[in-house]
Amino acid sequence: MWPVQDEKYIPEGVEETCSSTCTPANVKYNIRFVPGGYYFPGIAPAGIGQPNKGFYEVAAAYENLHPDTKITFCDAMARREYLVTQLSSSKAPDILNVNVEDVWPDVQKNWYVPLDNYLNNPNPYIPQGKPGSVQWWDMFKFQAISRGKLAPNGKMYCISYDMIETAIYYNKNIFKKVGVKIPKNWDEYEEIMTKIRKAGYTPIQTVVTIYSDWGIDLFLDQLYYNILPGIDLVKDPVREKYLQGYLDWDEVCFLFKKGFFTRYDKRYRELWKLLKRFRKFSNKDIATEDMIRGFVRGDAAMIWSSNLISYRFKADKDIDFDWGVFYLPKFTTNTTKYASGVDMCVIGGSGAQFEISNSAFSDTGDPKTSERLKRVVDFMQFITVPDQYRKVVNERPLLVPNIKGVETLPLLKPFEKILHRRYTTTKWTYTFDLKFSDILERMLLLYLDDYISLDEWIEWQEKNLESAYRRFTRKKHPDFAAMEKEWQRLAPIRKNYIDMPELPDKN
Repeated sequence: MWPVQDEKYIPEGVEETCSSTCTPANVKYNIRFVPGGYYFPGIAPAGIGQPNKGFYEVAAAYENLHPDTKITFCDAMARREYLVTQLSSSKAPDILNVNVEDVWPDVQKNWYVPLDNYLNNPNPYIPQGKPGSVQWWDMFKFQAISRGKLAPNGKMYCISYDMIETAIYYNKNIFKKVGVKIPKNWDEYEEIMTKIRKAGYTPIQTVVTIYSDWGIDLFLDQLYYNILPGIDLVKDPVREKYLQGYLDWDEVCFLFKKGFFTRYDKRYRELWKLLKRFRKFSNKDIATEDMIRGFVRGDAAMIWSSNLISYRFKADKDIDFDWGVFYLPKFTTNTTKYASGVDMCVIGGSGAQFEISNSAFSDTGDPKTSERLKRVVDFMQFITVPDQYRKVVNERPLLVPNIKGVETLPLLKPFEKILHRRYTTTKWTYTFDLKFSDILERMLLLYLDDYISLDEWIEWQEKNLESAYRRFTRKKHPDFAAMEKEWQRLAPIRKNYIDMPELPDKN
């Protein structure tokens, strides 16, 4: 999150809403809102351009409609320690902006408000016949990604306000000098990275979190997509048409006990081999190095990052080369015999994710009877109205709009195109909880940098998965009997697949 600057820009005629201690006497509802660093009013993200004013203007418009309501902007930390402290004492802001995966471990504590009922009903600010007039859900452009944020308990706790996508940024000057072009498949990609390295450049700049998040998901999808018809056991009646075969945590648990994602799963071993092979083309230090610096200095030919740095690169007068972006190319059967032969899927997703905390129903302590909660939800619906939304998201080209009727700024068009690809097979690192993801990321660095072997790495991950399996099945009680029935029904399909996991005979 960008730090709040000392001097904030406040549009003429708009009162700064920054402190709950200055609430006027006529205000019944003081809504405390964390818009996040990219949209926080009064600051200039990355110190570029004029300070944000979008949410000031939106708040003023809402307060004019509802004189009994005041919007207070909070610069709250998104760290779990802060959230637990504030939520456990019911002192958190009403609307938070955190990755919803950090919300899921605590949903049973009733710290967050499920939004399903509101999303399935009309947005009162939308005219009849427009997207959102039947269901609030209908306003969101990227349905698969937005609905993919469903929690393991089957409820939705956030709205995906905007989108973020990744791509490979490349130095056009280096590509021309070395004599390489944008690759059409993974084999060509490895060939051009080899040529770039021989020419004295670092082929690509990365950090370890790229491998543990984006890398795993893309590579896993490339290896497992063509066997999904035989292993996708649960098809949600609402989400299936958007997610198209997504493996949820309960399916992962079931498959794990069938030998998938273990030492007996050859595709799983192949995933880590390929990821490590890719890491060999990267900068030496993927733990602490500033990966952007090597690219902007011209030492590296490529960098794998999100659309957020496009804004910085465009404004950086010291970058003395032309740059462009392309998406990662697909695997071929020459890359691996398990290649599915499909284009790489979407790996970006929700940017700002807004959740409603238990503070929103502090008037009664019960979300069913709270008038205050109704007003908080009403404000959240208001900020998704296209005319209001545009003031915020399109104030500068940082994030891709996720509301229908709001255009994408030119700098972000390449990323919007990527976002229209099919959704990923799974968000592996976020399948379970923070303990699972922390262990994965910590041990993955040791594997990628040759401190532990492939067998040791897989052993660690089997233990990690087993532990997550026990935690989640103990709390969630998935219907494994129904999955077993579907597993048996799909058995004829799996006969056509090579190298299905086979567990050793316990006898």
